[in-house]
Amino acid sequence: MSHDNSQIYRTTPARTGKMMIIMLGICIVGGAIFFSMWDYWISEPAPVVAMMAGDSGSAGPAAHTGATLTQDLHFIESSDFRTLAFNALPGEPDNNPTINMEVGDKVIFNVDNAGKSFHSFGVTPLDEGFGGVVAGSEVATASNPLKPGESGSSEFIAGEDGVYYYICTVPGHREQGMVGKIIVGDVSVEEEVMEAVPEPEVMEKEMAAPEPEVMEKEMAPEPVAFDGTISLPDGSGVPGCDDTNECYIPYHVTVSAGEEITWSNDDSAAHTVTSGLPGAPDGIFDSSLFMAGGTFSVTLDDAGEYPYYCMVHPWMTGIITVN
Repeated sequence: MSHDNSQIYRTTPARTGKMMIIMLGICIVGGAIFFSMWDYWISEPAPVVAMMAGDSGSAGPAAHTGATLTQDLHFIESSDFRTLAFNALPGEPDNNPTINMEVGDKVIFNVDNAGKSFHSFGVTPLDEGFGGVVAGSEVATASNPLKPGESGSSEFIAGEDGVYYYICTVPGHREQGMVGKIIVGDVSVEEEVMEAVPEPEVMEKEMAAPEPEVMEKEMAPEPVAFDGTISLPDGSGVPGCDDTNECYIPYHVTVSAGEEITWSNDDSAAHTVTSGLPGAPDGIFDSSLFMAGGTFSVTLDDAGEYPYYCMVHPWMTGIITVN
């Protein structure tokens, strides 16, 4: 008779259980790391994925083979904050200067926030909106913008002929005028012609009784007792809510000293709640930038009147009266 003396390896249920627990732990830790970085994974698709999806702006970085240009840009605002621009307001010299360059050229942007609001910067091939920013052209972001007096630099290399736009990437600021053109190569661009506003007709009727002036902005509403939350309503990031004092609702509230006051951002844009007058914060309270769905609370112990505003959208104003 012959015997098979080869070794047979076996394990115990306990060891198998330990191995399964170790493997499960590795999966849990790996999954936690992956999902904790979810914003990073979805922040920008890989170039090949974007190209397959038809995104024409997803090409890899262009090569610098030509000249190097330098462009200084300053964020500025009109006194009522409704018109925004680079370098000069519309109708003034150097307003939103057009940049002409060739494929392979590089332009270095030196960007300075000379205004009183928050701003950020980028270059995009899109003719509207604030998306599609070319990598490397950014200075700050809409969620972490340049504060007044801050500055930064970025660069853009022209990879192909066409029209690009340098913009403020804070939502709404491009529509208010913070946009300039970058023309790459021999591209014909139709100039935007501003239609002249017709002068009002002068009535020559004699002895006509003057008609009363129509108030374009409603009178400030009476203060109301604070009832728990002040809302930053949807659409407050666009001028217009100031005409009816509805950028913060309620616009003017009264509270008792030591009572907590809470604001809720019910808009789609980021905002601040900053004590003081537009362009002149007084340092008593400041929410800093808080995103849609966020809240901010403060307690005021001293009686008095506290005006406040949004540093991103300075037409947004409100008042707290502490009794």
